[in-house]
Amino acid sequence: MSEQNGRSEGTDAPAPAEGVVTLEPEETAGGSPEAQVAKHLRLPVLPLRGTVVFPAVAAPIAAGRDKTIKAIDEAIAGDKLLFAAAQLDATVEKPDPDELYRIGTVCRIAQMQKVPGGVQMVIQGDTRAAALEYVERDGYLEVVAREMDDMDPLDAEERAFAALYKEVHERAAEVSRLRGVPKEIVDHLLGGVSTPGELADLVAFYTELEVEQKQELLETLSVEARLRSLLVHLQKQIGLLEAQEEIREQVQEELGERQREIFLREQMKAIQKELGEDIDSQEANDLRERIAALELPAEARQEVDRELRRLERLPRESAEAQVVRTYLEIVADLPWSETTEEQLDIAHAEEILERDHYGLRDVKERVLDFLAVRKLQGQLPPPEAPAADAEAEDGEDAAASGAGADGPAEDAERTDAEETDAEETDAEETGAGATEAGATEAEEIRGYEDDRAGETLLFVGPPGVGKTSIARSIADAMGRKYVRVSLGGARDEADIRGHRRTYVGAMAGRIIEGLKRAGTKNPVFLLDEIDKLGVSFQGDPSAALMEVLDPAQNAAFADHYLGVPFDLSEVLFIATANLFQQIPGPLRDRMEAIEFRGYTEAEKLEIAKRFLLPRQKRRNGLLPEQLEVEDDAVRTIITRYTHEAGVRNLERELGSVCRKSARRIATGASEVAIDADDLRELLGQPKVYAQKKMDGDAVGVATGMFYTPVGGDIMLVETRVLKGKEGLLLTGQLGDVMKESAQAALTFARSHAGDLRLSKERLRDHEIHIHVPAGAIPKEGPSAGIAMAVALVSALGDHPVRHDVAMTGEITLAGRVLPIGGVKEKVLGAARAGINEIILPAVNEGDLEDLPDQVCDQIEFRLVETLDEALAVALANGSLEAGALAFSEDGRDG
Repeated sequence: MSEQNGRSEGTDAPAPAEGVVTLEPEETAGGSPEAQVAKHLRLPVLPLRGTVVFPAVAAPIAAGRDKTIKAIDEAIAGDKLLFAAAQLDATVEKPDPDELYRIGTVCRIAQMQKVPGGVQMVIQGDTRAAALEYVERDGYLEVVAREMDDMDPLDAEERAFAALYKEVHERAAEVSRLRGVPKEIVDHLLGGVSTPGELADLVAFYTELEVEQKQELLETLSVEARLRSLLVHLQKQIGLLEAQEEIREQVQEELGERQREIFLREQMKAIQKELGEDIDSQEANDLRERIAALELPAEARQEVDRELRRLERLPRESAEAQVVRTYLEIVADLPWSETTEEQLDIAHAEEILERDHYGLRDVKERVLDFLAVRKLQGQLPPPEAPAADAEAEDGEDAAASGAGADGPAEDAERTDAEETDAEETDAEETGAGATEAGATEAEEIRGYEDDRAGETLLFVGPPGVGKTSIARSIADAMGRKYVRVSLGGARDEADIRGHRRTYVGAMAGRIIEGLKRAGTKNPVFLLDEIDKLGVSFQGDPSAALMEVLDPAQNAAFADHYLGVPFDLSEVLFIATANLFQQIPGPLRDRMEAIEFRGYTEAEKLEIAKRFLLPRQKRRNGLLPEQLEVEDDAVRTIITRYTHEAGVRNLERELGSVCRKSARRIATGASEVAIDADDLRELLGQPKVYAQKKMDGDAVGVATGMFYTPVGGDIMLVETRVLKGKEGLLLTGQLGDVMKESAQAALTFARSHAGDLRLSKERLRDHEIHIHVPAGAIPKEGPSAGIAMAVALVSALGDHPVRHDVAMTGEITLAGRVLPIGGVKEKVLGAARAGINEIILPAVNEGDLEDLPDQVCDQIEFRLVETLDEALAVALANGSLEAGALAFSEDGRDG
């Protein structure tokens, strides 16, 4: 090679500029006649670092240098051809022409994609070429190159060459196998080769060789020489790979993976210890100190010590060590002996309940009764064991062990005999007396323990009536920590009892996790939405809760994750539910239900003024004097924009009013006053159209009463008698119970047709249609019997029904009226509808004591025992004369 300032001999390229490196014709490799007549090309140069591209091979290339990018752009603008030449030194960032090999490959750009920092492309090798001269042009290198053809053997069928070709093919496949390349890929690559030269180039590209070795193979034009040189490299690769495989097998046989890991980690520990970084020992010591400070039961202490010893033996980073460490940390975080001092000041508790809640008089009274009982129980001395002699240890142990010991008399008798050998008869009498006293005392002890069976409270009521907030107030009144766990949707027993530690991702149950958050073993623990527990193939969580809530068992609650008993006897559990009937019976038996029946409109108004509106003002950045909401506006929101037993939606609507008012104040208003007329602008159209009583008396239309989780309301029962096929038609999506009530009413009417002055022809040759409006809503319940019977008798006898009377109660075929539930909710709904008089079963008279005074002043209650009494009140022309139902002719309201 030399530097020239003239035209390259034997080329048609223009004279190079100053500094251009040229290649003399005699310096080109392979001076065959075919190579001498090969055509010349002028192409952009693609400098390669750490690789060599061969003909007939596709190679991925990432380019980011400015010169390279410009060369690629030039190629894309032309015929997409490049001259790929390897650098002599891969570390050179900006190679000069004399730092590139003179033999390279003409490549075609097959794919290209621009990426941040450069381009990524796939180039396809085309043919070998020799660089005659490199030229600096417009910021990139350009080459004048001459194509070079392979020198094929004189006789490709000659046996020696064929054997050489086959040997290279087989050795290449063997190298691929030793490297772990799938056989399908190898067969596909080698099967696509059609000439010995292509095989040599393909194998040379994929063989792990130095750049100089690959460049040597690229510069070798003789196919036979290239195959022989490549075969040597392949044999070396095979020897190296076989040696590695042999070493790997020996190591695996002598030192298993786990032993190797332990060995390396022991070395790491030794190094960390020398550097003063023994983190593992420090963490283990800290954990050991924390656990040593716990007051654990003997069984728990034994289990924890065993796990600590396991942790010390396990490698720090092993999965098992992580499981053990997590377990021990949870044990250390649990409040095994930490308690909160209980404060049971009944007067203070009453102040807190009155401060936080308005209304709920019955609930507050029951809660205060509960707290008073707990206070007195805490002051009682522990029960003493019965014994004939205070010094008789056997007798004391037998009596103190509880009701299961029927033989303390024998122990007492034996002890007395030892002390008074001369008075055997007295000892026998003393022993018998001890037996009787022990049995009596054991019964007292049993009674004392059974008193705890009602300590779990269950708050039942519709959403938004204050169940959760009452529980928090109880915690405040008692001075205890408060923790809440939502059980809605829990379908796995492990949610309560935890997972066994053998499972991947095992966790403690929600009870243990709640106590861990509380940090004390005697918190007020709220089990929210207990009626929404599910059941699946993974178990029944309600069954697991029975152990939690049973005072006879929860002193040794067994969480599967802990594996040791934990004492829950000091926890005050409070559960909440919306529907009492959805709680499984055995679980209901372990709780004492307190029913939240909802609020009247007057109570909602007061709650809104005292709690909801001030809270929403603060949340929306309003000062108290900036917004005034009149009482009539709040009443309108209660009746026209909400329909609920609680106040949750009421607070949402008040929040919306506050947000609208805040917008006005933020745009310049100093204060805002809201009355009922402003609500349509602020809240839009009314969302609730409550059922109101009818305007006048009507035949065949009776007003019933019903109860839903959001409160009570009235419903109309309409009956028509039509000429046609005899039968009973029921519409309005009535449930099975309501259908049976309608059938019972019809049977009563037929069997008492004479007393009710009903035409037998209308009963025999007419179809009776009973309909309950709002047909899109399913209806079910046992309390519609009176309403259906009144509507039916009215339609059959053409007697008008009073529009200001509502009724509820179930009936029998003999005409007796049976009691029903939900009286308070139904009465409150009827009061909202404007009803003045209500018919109730006489058995429900006690439920009237739960009604607010203002409701009792507004409504007259008629208590009935028979359907005749109900008809006498409900029908406008009906009355009772000498205990029999009678009808007047002028009672109908036209």
